[in-house]
Amino acid sequence: MGLLHLALIFSSLVFVLGTTSGHKTSTIAQPPTALAPAPAPHHHKGGGHHHHKHAPTPAPVHSPVKPPTQAPAPTPVKPPVKPVKPPVQPVKPPVQAPVKAPSHAPTPLPARKLVSVQGVVYCKPCNYTGVETLLGATPLLGAVVKLQCNNTKYPLVVQGKTDKNGYFTVNAPKKITTYGVHKCRVFVVSSPEKKCDKPTNLRYGVKGAILQKSTKPPVSTKNASAFEMFTVGPFAFEPSTKKPCSTH
Repeated sequence: MGLLHLALIFSSLVFVLGTTSGHKTSTIAQPPTALAPAPAPHHHKGGGHHHHKHAPTPAPVHSPVKPPTQAPAPTPVKPPVKPVKPPVQPVKPPVQAPVKAPSHAPTPLPARKLVSVQGVVYCKPCNYTGVETLLGATPLLGAVVKLQCNNTKYPLVVQGKTDKNGYFTVNAPKKITTYGVHKCRVFVVSSPEKKCDKPTNLRYGVKGAILQKSTKPPVSTKNASAFEMFTVGPFAFEPSTKKPCSTH
């Protein structure tokens, strides 16, 4: 009877230890939950087999499942705002005053004036005979020149003589004015010096020199404002080839 009682006590201790170790193992595997108290062991008296009923294992407590967090709604992308340009107003060109065409009034003709001609006549030295130059020439006194105008059926001729400076002035006839001066020519006629009496064509003294308008006022004309002054020459005479050049 004593041994049986000890065996029952030993088996009860083993059972208690096994149950305790089983709960620890399940505690490690299971999530932390409150453990129910282990039921006290039942001791059956008498011989025979002992049936141990284990306490039911509690169901694992699951943490509440949270619904999936929704991603924040994407921020709507606003289209770029285009700057509003102010309306372009058409630029009007400046109004220009109409340009008046210049009136082409006829240019008045210059006043009609009488014609006066001036010039100088020289005598060339014998060593420059045949050469158109006035090198070494001297003024010729008393040389005759003529102004010839072919404005009419018969030529109008007026002659003049040079002074001691070889200068001459010839006034055209009153029938000849500045409107018809282009038909007038001046020629050399004669020389009072026998050693210098051959006329030369220097400045067209023989063929006839055209009258050129001059800025100098007439010298020997009394009513200078009524005349238009023209210039010719200078003219020249030279020794004749029949007369040898004398040496001194």
